[in-house]
Amino acid sequence: MEEAKQLFKKLKIHTLLDLALITPMGYNDTTLSRAIVLGKVHTLEAKVLDSSTYGGKLRVTFILKQSRRRLSSTFFKVTPYHHTLFAVGSNHVIQGKIDEYKGYLQMSQPKSIKEVGKVTSKYKTVLKASEIASLVGAYVCEHHLYNEGLDSKEVATLMHIHFPTDIAEVYSDGRLKGDFVAVLKFVEAYNHLKKLRGKRADFEALAVLDGKIEPFIDALPFRLTAEQISVIKEIQQDLSTDKKATKRMVVGDVGSGKTMVILASVMMALPHKSILMAPTSLLAIQLYEEAQKYLPKAVKIALVMQGKKSKERYEEADFIIGTHALLYKKDLPQASLVMVDEQHRFGTKQRASLEALVSLGEKKPHFIQFSATPIPRTQAMMESELLDVSLITTTPFEREVLTETISKSDFPDLLVHIEEEIAHNHQVLLIYPLVEQSTQIPYQSLEESRGFWEKKFEHVYVTHGKDKDKEEVLLEFREKGNILLATTVVEVGISLPRLTMIVIVGAERFGLSTLHQLRGRVGRNGLKSWCYLYSHFKSSARITQFTQTNNGFDIAKLDLKFRDSGDILDGTIQSGQKFKWLDMAEDEEVIAKAKARLPKL
Repeated sequence: MEEAKQLFKKLKIHTLLDLALITPMGYNDTTLSRAIVLGKVHTLEAKVLDSSTYGGKLRVTFILKQSRRRLSSTFFKVTPYHHTLFAVGSNHVIQGKIDEYKGYLQMSQPKSIKEVGKVTSKYKTVLKASEIASLVGAYVCEHHLYNEGLDSKEVATLMHIHFPTDIAEVYSDGRLKGDFVAVLKFVEAYNHLKKLRGKRADFEALAVLDGKIEPFIDALPFRLTAEQISVIKEIQQDLSTDKKATKRMVVGDVGSGKTMVILASVMMALPHKSILMAPTSLLAIQLYEEAQKYLPKAVKIALVMQGKKSKERYEEADFIIGTHALLYKKDLPQASLVMVDEQHRFGTKQRASLEALVSLGEKKPHFIQFSATPIPRTQAMMESELLDVSLITTTPFEREVLTETISKSDFPDLLVHIEEEIAHNHQVLLIYPLVEQSTQIPYQSLEESRGFWEKKFEHVYVTHGKDKDKEEVLLEFREKGNILLATTVVEVGISLPRLTMIVIVGAERFGLSTLHQLRGRVGRNGLKSWCYLYSHFKSSARITQFTQTNNGFDIAKLDLKFRDSGDILDGTIQSGQKFKWLDMAEDEEVIAKAKARLPKL
């Protein structure tokens, strides 16, 4: 048992199904061949007719028992053992590839086989062949597979793959049979979901939160979308018990109105306190401004940022908004609801520390994470085993953003369009792939191009990731700027209501989700807007499909299709889980079926 544990550890696997999913790379088949096909490996009964040595090589002539044809073999690395083994008159079962030369059958360096009529699986792992064989032999059996929750077809398929009696049962035209692949997809999804569920730990909540939200919703100067209302109801359900502290992730597309869901949650928490942590000062300030604008005046709101002396005493506030500076406040008041915005920009430990700061023994606050990076529905289905997931796929108003690919020849027209937008008191954003010049990338950098834009236009602002003043630059640009030159630092950040054009230089270098986040900076207030993808290269299928949809969830699916799958095993989006059989872009039905098989929580 201890030895098996060590072998499991070496393989870096944790479950029986992990082991069952290590499929053979091939098989050693010692079943006697019925017919001869040139170029293929055969297993044949043969008798030695003649044996001779020349130039250090051994030539053996066999007579084949079944066809009575002669077959010659040459052994190149000869030892005394070979002369003894292949003595004239001796009988053998030989195995090797058969060829033909001038009408004579040949088999180079055949093996003499002791055990006949057996198909043995060959595995490629870090273990010795004997170790992996003993592990699979001991643990992959019908009894264990049924205990894992698999049905008879799935059990039979895995048994056939690991212990076939005939390779033709498993392979057709050198490929694993389609119905076998379908079963492996299911087992991989089912195993992954079970592991995720095993990672879920539930705690008692600090309090029941059932504050009234109707007056807040009725007082809003606009109507919430059906999806916003649906997510708010899910959160109400979560917070209505103290038996289990909620763990929910709300994923909304760019501009889908997550802020209203945050504010409705604050209202539910009253008279208890809520805390929200945002990744940047800009986002924290923006949320603070929105909260002041829409929450009832009686709700006390405080802003906590590094180096900022808060006017409000946050100990007395109902709703505390802050950056990671919150983690260093040892005297944070107990909050029954903790929220994190743009959760993937914080590490798992940071999110856990905020939760721990306001917990009371084993009791935890209700915890809601928000993300503006859409994930494919398949991924959302997976993650809902680890935490509850809500998707907001629609926006409160239709955003009219025209996406086009452009190249060098379109540059004069682009300049004219930029001038027109500025004349309408609109703003333009240019995204560059690099801050400084590089011989590796065939595009101008931010620093190389800034002289051109500053000479041609007024009120040009520049910022990038290493710029210590980037937040001040963005705030000033929002009020006074015409053109902003930046790197992807603005991917998730400040709302720029007058921004109607974005030009992404070297667009083919970015992932589709990044392009979508960048495009999400324009048209936030319903103004007609443009996203230009500037490239020196011919448009690819990936970029073409991106220009044809504005839906972030469809784009997340496309992103998966064009690169490796990712998931949130440790709570961080796209941590890079790779599946061998499952296609996260296409296999939604498989995941749904696997999910339905799990016992209800």
